[in-house]
Amino acid sequence: MSMSFEAYMRDMVQPMRDELTRLGIQELRTPEEVVEQFDKAKGTSLVVVNSVCGCAAGQCRPGVAKALQHDITPDHLYTVFAGQDKEATAKAREYFAPYPPSSPSIALMKDGELVHMIERHQIENRSADEIAADLTRAFEQYCR
Repeated sequence: MSMSFEAYMRDMVQPMRDELTRLGIQELRTPEEVVEQFDKAKGTSLVVVNSVCGCAAGQCRPGVAKALQHDITPDHLYTVFAGQDKEATAKAREYFAPYPPSSPSIALMKDGELVHMIERHQIENRSADEIAADLTRAFEQYCR
C-alpha cells in the first residue's frame, strides 16, 4: 500500500515542527486556536511562521532557538506552519498587518499588538546569530 502525498508531507514536515515545539513553542493548527491564544495572551507573544524552505531551517529556527536562551524572553511562544496549516497561518497573519504574508517570519506582539516583525527578506540574507541578536534586542525592549 502506498503512502498518500499528504501523509508523506506530514512525515517530512514533522521534524521541522518538532524543532520549534521542543523549545516549548506551542503549535497553533487551526484558526480557532490562533484566535483563542492571541486574544487571551497578555504580555508578550512570539509567533514564528514556520516553513519548509531552506532559510527556515538554516537561519529562522536556529535563530529563534538561540534567542530563547536569552535571560529575557516573551511570555508566550507560538508557531503556525505556512503551507501546512493554511487557515491557521492566514488567521495569524491578520494580526501582522500591515506586513504582507511572508514565510518564514517572526512576529513579536505585546498585549495583542504587533511591536516587532522580521520578514523573510530579513531572514534569508542573515545568519542565525544575526536573527537571534535582532530578537534579543526586541525582547529587551518589549518583554520587561
